[in-house]
Formats: sequence, structure tokens, C-alpha cells
Amino acid sequence: MEGKTVYSAIQPSGNLTIGNYVGSIRNWLNMQSEYDCYFAMANMHAITVRQEPSELRRRTLELAALYIACGVDPEKCTLYVQSQVPQHAELAWVLNTLTYVGEMERMTQFKDKSRKHADNINMGLMDYPVLMAADILLYQADLVPVGQDQTQHVEITRDIAVRFNNRFGDTFTVPQALILKQGAKICSLQEPEKKMSKSDENPNASVYLTDDRDAILRKFKRAVTDSDSEIRLAPEKPGISNLLTIYASFTGKTAGEAEKDFAGKGYGEFKLAVGEAVADKLAPVQQEQARLLKDKAYLGGVLAAGAERAYKTARKTLSKVYRKIGFYQGE
Repeated sequence: MEGKTVYSAIQPSGNLTIGNYVGSIRNWLNMQSEYDCYFAMANMHAITVRQEPSELRRRTLELAALYIACGVDPEKCTLYVQSQVPQHAELAWVLNTLTYVGEMERMTQFKDKSRKHADNINMGLMDYPVLMAADILLYQADLVPVGQDQTQHVEITRDIAVRFNNRFGDTFTVPQALILKQGAKICSLQEPEKKMSKSDENPNASVYLTDDRDAILRKFKRAVTDSDSEIRLAPEKPGISNLLTIYASFTGKTAGEAEKDFAGKGYGEFKLAVGEAVADKLAPVQQEQARLLKDKAYLGGVLAAGAERAYKTARKTLSKVYRKIGFYQGE
């Protein structure tokens, strides 16, 4: 896979959960040594839902510090803020002219967010997948690491890329979704049939990366389990299966090994052990994030350097696109 490019981004809105950590950030650590990686703070996507400006700025820096605290190395990858590279918006506009309204209306995320934000169904909310396509295609990404619930966005990106290439000639790399299996989907502690969400209204449903040890243990103690007392992976036991997946993800064990660890033990002991495994893993990350946030000059320098690198790549792609579609760019 040498020479392959990976693109991934997370919105700096809300508190990130352990699901974001396991499903996205942690997987980047190996990728940054194997691939040419672009990791972004997707603040342009964030404003499709109303944001408090000062909060958005603060969360953007917090997210950058969190990436680095988790082990993302700015020397090994391109780490940047999406809005600092204007080509994202510029390419999205071009891609809009090759994307159909019906395609956007069918997107699952648009339907979900329209229900949650019925008072703010804006065009950005509908157009979100086109901007995501621009994010990916700007960097000629080969691979996009996503959970199962995000594959639809990669598929529409592929459709748009193929459509453009067919009309204007070979321009974009057609990306593939990189589905991460072990621990790719961490579910709600209160509704284990649903993915854990940073926007869940139930404070006990999600474990945030900023939660202190007491909060983490309390949430796991309150986690929903199942009717019988056996600790095993099974479709009919979503609560226990989710906790086993979390335990495995934070201890480096397989879910099967985790199952054996708790054979014959009670739910109370099991839930405490899962909480402790998560809290132990997050403590050094939280300490390092706090240290980095005190060094605004360092963070600003990292993001400026990342934006400069991203800008050069993005400008090259956009210039090619403009030439292909017939935009005048000077003699």
C-alpha cells in the first residue's frame, strides 16, 4: 500500500466520545507511518448546525491538541483546519454542478439531521456530502477510513468522482472506504442498538474523552445490560456485546479473549472492569491535551504548517479541475 493517500476529518463540535477515539483517531496512528495522511478539523462541516463562534474556535484548538495527545504526529502527517484551505469550498461549488438534488435528499445523514434540527434545515445540511466529497478528492485520497454508517458518503464521493472523470477526463482518484472492523462501532451505553453519539441528549449514553475517572466509572456502572447473567458476545445481547467490544478495544484483547476473562463473573464486576480499562487509557491522553493547550504558540505553528502543506496539494488539484472545466486562469 506504499504511496497511498488517506483522508479523514472530525468536526470540532460537541465532545468526542470513546467511539470517535476507537473508530477514528486511534486507527490513524498506524496509518500515519504507512500512508500519506491528511487529518483535518472539519469546522466548515460543523456550521451546518448552529454553533457559538467562540466555542467553535475553542473546540477546534482542543481537537488539534487531542489529536496530538493521542499520538498523531504532525511530522508524519498533514494536520490542519479545514477552513484554512479555501479550495475545499471552491471545489465543492464545482462538484455541486455535477450532483443531483435527489441524491442529496436520499442521504441518511440529511434525513437524520433534518429531524433533529427541524428549525434549521439549511442548504449546507443538504450539501454536506458534496463538501465531504471535495475534502476527499482535493487530496486524491485512495482510502477513507470510516465506520459502517459513513460508507454512504464515500459512495457518493465515488459517484461524483467517476461522473467528473467521465465528462472531463481522468482528474480524480476514485477513493475506497477503509472499513475498520475491530471496535469500529462503539454503541450507546443506554441504547446499545444505536451508535454512541457525541450529540446524545442522555448524559449517561456516551463516554467522552474529557470525562474524568469518576464520571467514566459512574457511566459504566449505569450501562444497560441484558436479561440473563451470562457475559458473552451474541446478537441477542447487545448491551453486553457492546461492553465486551469496548473492553477489547481498550485492552488490546480480542472480544473472544475478553469474553473468557469474565466467564462466570457478575455484571457489576464486569462493568467496573470495563470502566477502569477506559479510564486508565484516557488519563495520560487528557494530561497531555491539557499540557498542549497551554502552549498556544506551538499549536498555532503546527496548524499553520499543516494548512500550508494542505494548501499546496489542494491548489494543484483545483487548478487542474478549473482547467478541465474551462475556467479562465490567466495566460
